[in-house]
Amino acid sequence: MTARRFLPALVGLVLLAGCAAPLPEPSPEPAPAVAPAATTVGQSTDVLTDVGAVLAAADAVLDPAALAPRVTGPALATRTAEYRRASATANAKLPTVLPTAEQALVVPQTTAWPRTQLVVTEQPDDLQAPRILVLQQAAPREQYKLWGWARMGQGIQMPATASPETGSAVLAPDVTGLVATPVDAMLQYADVLANGDASAFAASFAPDAFRAGIEAARAATAAGVEAAGTATETYTPAPAPVVALATVDGGAIVVGEMTTVSTVTLTVSGGTIPITDPFYAALAGTDSAGTAFARTFTDVLVMYVPPADSGAPIQVLAAEHAVTAASAS
Repeated sequence: MTARRFLPALVGLVLLAGCAAPLPEPSPEPAPAVAPAATTVGQSTDVLTDVGAVLAAADAVLDPAALAPRVTGPALATRTAEYRRASATANAKLPTVLPTAEQALVVPQTTAWPRTQLVVTEQPDDLQAPRILVLQQAAPREQYKLWGWARMGQGIQMPATASPETGSAVLAPDVTGLVATPVDAMLQYADVLANGDASAFAASFAPDAFRAGIEAARAATAAGVEAAGTATETYTPAPAPVVALATVDGGAIVVGEMTTVSTVTLTVSGGTIPITDPFYAALAGTDSAGTAFARTFTDVLVMYVPPADSGAPIQVLAAEHAVTAASAS
């Protein structure tokens, strides 16, 4: 009897359970309409502090292996070569001074990787121009590393960008709406370096100190070998800029890498090319060349590409031009 008395109650519980409303299922948060800034100002400051500490420790012993935790790309190639130079010249030519105190940050507005941000530094103690540091995080669990640096031109003003708290939009390498796409801007500038005012793109670029320095050095090299040889240079941009970040006026700050190869070739028989610079001799492994001597420069370029309807020229904001290899034949 006891079992029969409780059976209807159990059946009622089962029926109630079958009629209950389904439990709500969790739903993902909607994606923000605009991507957030990749880092906070505090996080960027911490990265700069860590980069500065790694640079200081490696510089003290001229050990490129000590750079690995926080330095990569053109910055690693250039700093490694600078250590060779310091050793070859008995510290007469020390590594480039790189301040890590910022006066401005340009932070990407993105949820993707790699993430690249720009830092305009304070003026170095040696009173040279401020640097633009290029910091990059390759993947979510990677540290931000110094990818490259460039010296700002005298009197150059950075174009206005969004606040670091908001972040600046990351633009595609082939984005339209600019006087040139970021990819084309780099290619066109390389053509201007190679051909000067004869380039079809010469009028598209404002005069800049980097180009003037390249042209002066190239002319001096050619003049020095004209009786016995030839001097040639090639300028090859990387396939795509490392980053293009939007400016508030609809333009872009474009950062790219370029390789310059400067070659001197003998045109008379029986001669040699003396390699008198101890740094170049250390890189080439010899103090003379029988046929040709080539220097490879690793270049970092930061340029402002205006919006298409502005009618303004492209402006090189900062550049670095450093010998990272040499060969003799």
